Amino acid sequence: MPIVLNHTIIPATDKLGSATFFAELMGLAVSPPAGPFVPVRVNDDLTFDFDERGRVEPGHYAFLVDDGTFDAVLERLAQWPAVDYGSAPENGWDRRINRLSGGRGVYVRDPGGHSYELFTAQP
Repeated sequence: MPIVLNHTIIPATDKLGSATFFAELMGLAVSPPAGPFVPVRVNDDLTFDFDERGRVEPGHYAFLVDDGTFDAVLERLAQWPAVDYGSAPENGWDRRINRLSGGRGVYVRDPGGHSYELFTAQP
């Protein structure tokens, strides 16, 4: 059996707000609370469990996505002027994409300080 990441806990100061932001960004749904967590199912194998019980250290989460998903995320970002995103890390939150590794990429900062990276070609 291959190793498959099943779930990870995402520290948050506002677990519902962070889960909702992530779900809306990625075109996913927030699941009903499960114990102290607000889960978002990323795919058949992975759930992000947002939790506000501990100290929050901003994390970085990277996703290989198809072109349709990438385009949908960019459309949502265009409607959210207050959300920082860009071609980082060299250029910061310049509201542009990068073209590394033969694909497209973007970094998004969530209100809780985490950064999400989406790219269409594997580095």
